[in-house]
Amino acid sequence: MFFSLRSRLMAVFSVLLLLPFATLAYILSEEAAKSIKSSIEASTSQTIEQFASHVGTLLTQVEDTGNQVMSSRVTQDWLTVHLNPDSTIQERVLTKQRLREYFSSYGVNNSSGISISAFAEDAGGVWTQDRTYKNSAWFQDFIHENKRWTTAHKDVDQSDDFMRARSINSFLFPLVQLQSLKNMGFIKVNYPTTLLRNAIEKIHVGKTGKVVLLTHDGNSVLDQNLSEDKDMLGKGLQQIDARYDGEASGIFPMEAKGETNLLFFRKLPAQNWTIIGSVPEAELYEKITHIRQTMLVVSILLLIVAILAAFWLSAGITKPLSAMGRAMKHVERGEFQQALHMMPKVGQGHSEVNYVTRVFEQMTHRLRYLIETEFETNLRRKNAEYKALLLQINPHFYNNTLEIISGLAAMKREDLVMDATESLGKMMRYSLNLGSDLVRVGEEMAYIRDYLFILHLRHEERLQIVIEEDPEAAHFLIAKFIIQPLVENAVKYSLEKDGVARVTLRTKLQENKLLISVKDNGIGMSPELVQNLREEIKMGDPVAILSTEGQSIGLRNVLSRCRLNYGEQFHLELHAKLGEGTEINLILPLIRS
Repeated sequence: MFFSLRSRLMAVFSVLLLLPFATLAYILSEEAAKSIKSSIEASTSQTIEQFASHVGTLLTQVEDTGNQVMSSRVTQDWLTVHLNPDSTIQERVLTKQRLREYFSSYGVNNSSGISISAFAEDAGGVWTQDRTYKNSAWFQDFIHENKRWTTAHKDVDQSDDFMRARSINSFLFPLVQLQSLKNMGFIKVNYPTTLLRNAIEKIHVGKTGKVVLLTHDGNSVLDQNLSEDKDMLGKGLQQIDARYDGEASGIFPMEAKGETNLLFFRKLPAQNWTIIGSVPEAELYEKITHIRQTMLVVSILLLIVAILAAFWLSAGITKPLSAMGRAMKHVERGEFQQALHMMPKVGQGHSEVNYVTRVFEQMTHRLRYLIETEFETNLRRKNAEYKALLLQINPHFYNNTLEIISGLAAMKREDLVMDATESLGKMMRYSLNLGSDLVRVGEEMAYIRDYLFILHLRHEERLQIVIEEDPEAAHFLIAKFIIQPLVENAVKYSLEKDGVARVTLRTKLQENKLLISVKDNGIGMSPELVQNLREEIKMGDPVAILSTEGQSIGLRNVLSRCRLNYGEQFHLELHAKLGEGTEINLILPLIRS
């Protein structure tokens, strides 16, 4: 039994396919897990690092502002007057007003929304003279612990109600009179809490993870909600102090609420703050788990495929396959009768081999029939395609014409009603005459003149047409209805642009070719559309106009019918610029009537 074809194939498939694939799947799974894990951790760390850079840039600006304000002449003049016991009330009021104007000017000109206030020990804030700030938490931290960077709070000592209502963070800077080096109080440089909170809330770690900015005590710097994770974040800060004292950033796991969380941190030493991002480990590495599951499913599917393939190949199909291979060589050379003689006999059973043999024989008969009838079928298809393109005329034109005639009749313009009706009748007779695919240039131009006459009744002075017709070209034959769609597009897009359509239509014999040119002052074409039209002409087969959607359907109709009628002898010159108009030149071979 082992030496049977089925047994040998199953053994070969197991050894040569399943075992190597299982080994490869395991190795790839482990390596992919390591790579994705490293990529996720690096990406998250980089995002937090970018936020830390943003924080550093903003706080450096705030600190520079404090230095600049403290050393400014306006501030020093105010301190000098404030220190001088002989200064008058007018001098005090004047210097204080100048200081307020300086603070206001700085706030207005600063794009980050920074505001400034100053607090003298004996006079309160510069804006309100309110001294209740001494009871605030931020002031107590500044006095007793020298914390110069505050957490989010509100401050009544601001220049207006809007600033008093908003949440701010601040930098406190000693207010020193530089000549005497006497400390008079402090300068408070405020920046909106939203500057940093909006940025940090845009950072996404996994689906439910979040990033917070904490003080060394575990309090939120930006008034973020820490109620659910406060205990875990507090323990995380303790581990950072204990295990990562000399490191600015890092990643470590932490157990909380029965699951493992990953904590990403970045220290801000200047402010003694820490940026911490937390996310469940399973959620962050969900993609790795999915890859491993996919590998397992693929391995199982491959095992099933291998077993099925072993059973199929073990049925002993080599002999009929060889016979069919020899028959295929005759089919390849078009020798269908010889191929049918070489076909293996179809057995009475219902096995796959018998089915394939039977189907191949039927396919050979059908293929011979199809090849024999292909030429005729192709000709019929080409003719049907051409007729369909020929009949693609805008029905709105006839509807608009009837409305024009109705309007003329209402105005009792019997002369114009008769002329318009006669022109429309000529156009309909010309359109419905499908006896010939080719017409004289003169007949096509007569149709165009009737068409333009009706358009002129509709648009009047807004339509300016110049026709330059070469009498020598009138007797040559062209494909029917290749001028009207071009003129229609020229008028339509010119009216859309300027309200006045200036269209030039020319027929001319040049270099033993017939030139038909339509030029307008319309909206033009984009370079992409021009390139697409030129490529469609080079493709060699007519464009399927009836299924075309979008722009330039009329132009594509013309180009397709020209390609059908003239083949490689048809050439197109297309000059167009957006907003400047379009010139289309059809260069056709001379066909005598």
